Amino acid sequence: MSEKSLKQQIQNLKKHNTRLARLARDARSKLSAALDGTGLCLWQLDVPSGKLIIYNRRWGSMLGYQPKELSAQFEVWREHLHPDDKQNVLDAFYDHLHGKTPFYEALHRMQHKNGTVTWVLDRGRVSEWDEHGNPLKVTGTHIDMTKEKQYEEQLALLANHDPLTGLANRHALIKHFTQLKAQGPLCVAFIDLDDFKMVNDTFGHRSGDELLIQLSQRLRDTCPPDAVVGRLGGDEFVLLLPYPLNSLLINQTAHRCLNAALTPFELDNGQAQVGASVGIDEVQPQDDFINALRRADQSMYQIKHTGKNGVAIGQTLLSVSRSGTHP
Repeated sequence: MSEKSLKQQIQNLKKHNTRLARLARDARSKLSAALDGTGLCLWQLDVPSGKLIIYNRRWGSMLGYQPKELSAQFEVWREHLHPDDKQNVLDAFYDHLHGKTPFYEALHRMQHKNGTVTWVLDRGRVSEWDEHGNPLKVTGTHIDMTKEKQYEEQLALLANHDPLTGLANRHALIKHFTQLKAQGPLCVAFIDLDDFKMVNDTFGHRSGDELLIQLSQRLRDTCPPDAVVGRLGGDEFVLLLPYPLNSLLINQTAHRCLNAALTPFELDNGQAQVGASVGIDEVQPQDDFINALRRADQSMYQIKHTGKNGVAIGQTLLSVSRSGTHP
C-alpha cells in the first residue's frame, strides 16, 4: 500500500471515529433526557474500584445536589443511605453480589442535602464477571419514589382520620376498639352536640366546620393521653376510654368534654355557643364496636330527652346546666 493510500485510509478512519463519537454523545444525551423525564437514574458500578458511572443526572439532583457536586463512588452512595435503612440495603446488595439472590432490589430512604429524606427504589443485577466468576460490574436503576410515598401516607391518613378534624374516623375507631378491648376495661362515650344546627343556620356551614375543628382540638386537650378521640360525622363524636365505668377518670373526662362544648367558640363572623349530650357505657365481653356504641348512644339519648347538656354514665343521669361546671 502506498504512503498516500495509507494516509487516506487513516483520514477516513479518523472521520469515521469522529462520527461514531458524535453518535455516541447524541445517543447518551437522548438517553439522559429520556431517563430524566421518567425520574429514573441508570447507573453502573465497577465493583473492584467502587466507581459509579451515572448515565444521567437524576441521582445527584434527587438528593438536592448540583451536577458533579457528588463524587460518583460507591462509598458516597453508602454514606447517603438513611441510618435506619442502611444495613438492610447493604445486606440486599451483597446478597446479590455473592449469588444468594437473582437480583438486587431495595426500597429505602436516602439523606437529602437539606436534611429531609428521599425515598428511592433501587434495582440492579451483575452484568459482567471475570474469568473466575467474580462480579465485575453491576448495572441498575434508581427511581425517586418520594411523591409516591407521600401519596401513600396521605391515603393512609385519609383511611384512618376524619378529613375535617383529623380525629380518628369510624374505620380507625373500630381498630382501636378491638385493640383496647383485648387489653382490659373499656368504655365508649357518645357525644352529640346540642343546638349545632342553629350555628350553621346563623353563621353558615363554613363557620360550623370551624366550630367542629375547634371542638376537636379541645377534646384532644381534655382527654387523657391513652384515650382515643374520634368523629363519626356531622356533630357526633366518640371517645374510647380504657377504664372501668366506675373510674373517677370516666366521670372527670365526661364533664370536661361537656364543659369544652359549653365554652363559647370565637368564629370569624361572631361568637357561637352550643351544648352537648354525653352518654357513656362500659364494653361487655360479647360486644363488638357497633353494640357498644349503640348502648352509649342510648345513654346519650337519656340526656336528650331530659333537657340536653349533660352526662349519662350507664343508666345514671348527671345533668349539667349551660352555666354549670364540674371538676
